[in-house]
Amino acid sequence: MALTFDHVYVTLAGITAYQADPPYDPDKGGEIQAKARVNLPGAHTVDLAEGGEDAPPILVGEVKDAPAGHYNAISWNMVKAPEDPAKGYPLVIMGKAVKDGETINFTIKIEEEYKYTGAEYIGDERKGIVQEGGTADLEMTFHFDHIFGDAGVPADDELNVGAPGFEPFAALAENGTVDVDLAGLKEKISPEDYQKLEKMLPTLGHVGEGHCHCETL
Repeated sequence: MALTFDHVYVTLAGITAYQADPPYDPDKGGEIQAKARVNLPGAHTVDLAEGGEDAPPILVGEVKDAPAGHYNAISWNMVKAPEDPAKGYPLVIMGKAVKDGETINFTIKIEEEYKYTGAEYIGDERKGIVQEGGTADLEMTFHFDHIFGDAGVPADDELNVGAPGFEPFAALAENGTVDVDLAGLKEKISPEDYQKLEKMLPTLGHVGEGHCHCETL
C-alpha cells in the first residue's frame, strides 16, 4: 500500500532551546539543568507535508539575540491547534492510500497532547552552535514511520513489527474515505492495534535520529 500525505498539521508551543550542563539524557528524563535557555513564544501550526522529500526543514520561527554557546537540548509541546485548519487537534494527518488500484482518502486526527524533550541533534552535522553575533539551527523531527511502518526495511524489522501500519485505518474506510480521531480508533480497531498506536505516538518526536523523552500533557 502506497501512502502520500497532502497535509500533516502539527501545532507546537513552548519551544525552548537549552545550553544543557550536564548534557540532557532523554532516557532518564527529568528537568534540564541549563546555563542558558531561549524560548520561541506562541503556538505554531506547521504543515510537515510541505515541500518534497529532499526539501529543507520547515522554519517554525526565529529567536533574536540568543546568547552564544551550544544549544544541545530542546523541548516542545504538541498542543491542540487554536484555529483551522487543525482546530482542536495537536496532529492531523491527511492523505491518500493506494492499493491494487483502489484509493482511500484519509484524515487521522490525534487529540492527545504531548511534551517532547530531546538532547543534541543526531544526524550528518552538528546543530545548535551559536557563535557570538551569529545564528544556528535547531531541529524538531517527527518519525511517522513509527505509525505507518517503512516499506524500505524488512517486514520483520523492529520498526515494522511495532508500527500498527495503515491496514487498521484502511479497514474503517466507507466509500473510499476514512475520517477518524483517536477516540474513534479506540472504539473501532482491535485492542492490539490500538495499543500499538498508543505506544508509538509518544515516540514520534525526535531530534534528527535522536529520540526524545515524552510526557502526556
